[in-house]
Amino acid sequence: MAKLGTTDLDVFPLCLGGNVFGWTADRAGSFAVLDAYAAAGGNFIDTADVYSAWVPGNSGGESETVLGEWLAERGNRGDVVIATKNGRLAPFEGLSAKAIHGAVDASLRRLGTDYIDLYYAHYDDPETPVEETVAAYDELVRAGKVRYVAVSNMSTDRIRASLAFADREGLARYAAIQPHYNLVERAGFERDVLPFASAENLATVPYYALAKGFLTGKYRPGSAVDSPRAKGAAAYLDERGVRVLDTLDRVAAAHGVPVAAVSLAWLAAQPTVAAPIASARTPEQLADLLPVGTLRLSDEELSALTTASN
Repeated sequence: MAKLGTTDLDVFPLCLGGNVFGWTADRAGSFAVLDAYAAAGGNFIDTADVYSAWVPGNSGGESETVLGEWLAERGNRGDVVIATKNGRLAPFEGLSAKAIHGAVDASLRRLGTDYIDLYYAHYDDPETPVEETVAAYDELVRAGKVRYVAVSNMSTDRIRASLAFADREGLARYAAIQPHYNLVERAGFERDVLPFASAENLATVPYYALAKGFLTGKYRPGSAVDSPRAKGAAAYLDERGVRVLDTLDRVAAAHGVPVAAVSLAWLAAQPTVAAPIASARTPEQLADLLPVGTLRLSDEELSALTTASN
C-alpha cells in the first residue's frame, strides 16, 4: 500500500476498473472479480455514475449499483477506497453546483454508502465557471459526503485555474488527476500533465493503462481475439507496437509473470503515478494483473521498455 498523493488514502498498486460491472461482467461475475481482488489485498476501485449507460437497455449507474451490492453483502465498506465520477449521466450532466449535488446523492444511494473516498469531475464543463465547480465540491467535502476531490479529462489550464481559486479561498483542491496514459500512449501525458502534476503535488491514476487490451499481449499480428475492445487494440499493431510486445515478452519471461503485469509495472514506476487502472471480466483475467502489486522492474528493464515505445 502507498498514500495517494498528499491524501491519507492508502491504496493498492492496482486500481480495479469498474467499467465492466453491469456491462461485460454480470452481477455474479463482478462479485467473483471483486472477491478475488480483495483476497489479493486490493482495496482501490474506480467507477463512474455513467457506467454502463452505453449498453442497450441500461440507463447508467449499473456499475455503482453492483459495487454497492457487493459492499453491502461483504460488509467491507471501511476496507475499500471507492473512487467514482460525475458529470455525464442525465439528469445531472455537467459541473454546475446543482448537477454536482444531484449526482453525488444519486451515487451515494447506488453505492449504499454515506461517503465517497475520491470523487472525480469526469469531463470538463466549459459552460460552468471553475469557481462554481470548486465551491460545490468543497461543500461536499465539508458535508462529509466526499473525502477528496479529483479531476479527469480537463485541460491543465482549467485545472490550474481551479487549484488557484481553491488555494485563494481555502477550499478543497483537487488531489489527483485521472489521465489517459500507458506504455504506447505517452506523448500528451508526459508533455503536459506530468510536469504540471509534479509541480502541484497531484497524484495521477491513469486509465486505459493496458491500451484497450493491447498491452496484455493477447493481440498479435495475424491473431483474432473475441473481445469488444479488439478493434481498438489492433490499432497499435504497427512496427512500434510489435517492438513493445517483444520487449514486454522478454521482461515478462525474466520475471515469470504475465505481460499485462509488466505493462502495469512500467506505468506504476512512472513519476506521480499512484496506481494504474485496469479492469477484468473474470478472476482469470484479474490474475494476470495482480503481480503488479509486488513486481519491481530494474532500471534497465524500465529503460528498455521506454526506448521500445519511443
